[in-house]
Amino acid sequence: MKRKKGALVPLEIGILSALALARKDHVSETHGFQIAKLLQDGARARLLTAHGTLYRALGRLEQMGLLDSRWEDPHIAAADGRPVRRLYRLTDAGLSALARRRAETRAPLRRRQLARA
Repeated sequence: MKRKKGALVPLEIGILSALALARKDHVSETHGFQIAKLLQDGARARLLTAHGTLYRALGRLEQMGLLDSRWEDPHIAAADGRPVRRLYRLTDAGLSALARRRAETRAPLRRRQLARA
């Protein structure tokens, strides 16, 4: 199935939402496994079917300019005795896209509520 340019699928919306919540908690960037853990909390649990799905979605969001990523300092990973992680950060464009999506989702609900009144 082909989607409209700029349209977001539920997993991508979940990722942006999770990163927006992390940003509110003053966490500016996080790695993929942590994002997966954030998605598994609460109502977003069904969105993540496999970690490969997550990383493909992260790549798409980065190509759209909604996320930035960078490799962490290898010295930090070596000091912790683990592989280097790729860190993801929500961009202002990503935050705007999420706000637009939320507004679009709320608009039909408001129309239905007004119709009932």
